[in-house]
Amino acid sequence: MRATLLGSGTILRECLAAAKMLEIDYGVPADVYSVTSFNELRREAIDCERWNTLHPTETARVPYVRQCLKERDAPVIAATDYVRNVPDQIRQWIGARYITLGTDGYGRSDSRAALRRHFEVDRNYIALTALKALSDEGKIDRATVTKAMQALGIDPTKPNPLTA
Repeated sequence: MRATLLGSGTILRECLAAAKMLEIDYGVPADVYSVTSFNELRREAIDCERWNTLHPTETARVPYVRQCLKERDAPVIAATDYVRNVPDQIRQWIGARYITLGTDGYGRSDSRAALRRHFEVDRNYIALTALKALSDEGKIDRATVTKAMQALGIDPTKPNPLTA
């Protein structure tokens, strides 16, 4: 049982903190990857596909992101300060369940921490998302997710930030 966290930009720090919480508080180890550009990962993957199409008798090229995550049997959570569409660009090359978190819209926040909390992309939401994904795959029980929500101060009745 393991989680994989992809962090982009300043959210990488939130992913590192979430990984630490997952390990210490819930016994779930997490691998953290720094994604410097989802756009470049997509471009490289599309280039591989193009090359493979034009060279059908040669050994197929494997996109870098697939090489990095090829043997994952646990969920992959991508978190960014950008909109979710940015990490969604590489979805088709992720072999495992893939969940994206991002700041979809404008927050009514006075600080970055408040903005991340509003858009549910801070360390607590990243950890909760990983736990929920593991629960959906039957790797941890649902009670653990409920307890985590309480411990992390996450209100399940909070309005959806997309419409709030």
